[in-house]
Amino acid sequence: RSCRHYNRYIGCPPHLTVATVVEQHGKFLMVEESIDGELVLNQPAGHLEPGETLFEAALRETLEETAWRVELTGIVGIYHYYAPAADITYHRIAFAASAIEDSGRALDADISAAHWLSLDEIRGRPRRSPLVIQTIEDYQTKSPAPLSFLRHQG
Repeated sequence: RSCRHYNRYIGCPPHLTVATVVEQHGKFLMVEESIDGELVLNQPAGHLEPGETLFEAALRETLEETAWRVELTGIVGIYHYYAPAADITYHRIAFAASAIEDSGRALDADISAAHWLSLDEIRGRPRRSPLVIQTIEDYQTKSPAPLSFLRHQG
């Protein structure tokens, strides 16, 4: 069923997601996942869960998808992306983070592998969406906003 018909006044509610850009020694922590039978790269990313702050979601998704514990250091950007094939609009809040340690835990079942890759290596492989490269480029060329830019209430 198409979201275009969800509500003729407001359309389909957007999917609120978080993503984390983790760089270490010029390589980025990426996840490899199967989407429609194709292995693609993405930052550790996922949906906000009920009762969770955006910070908690970013830390949880990174740990679940890569086994790495990280510390958030800033906000890379806020992105709006419409995926026409799925008829879904995504609102993505991307965070910068520093790697702390590999916990050694098992990765989420949806994740094939976690890799440390250079930007050139990422460019040379299929990616989940155009946001993957855009987020890294923004991380490299713009100063992340301080975490205090985002306020959690309640």
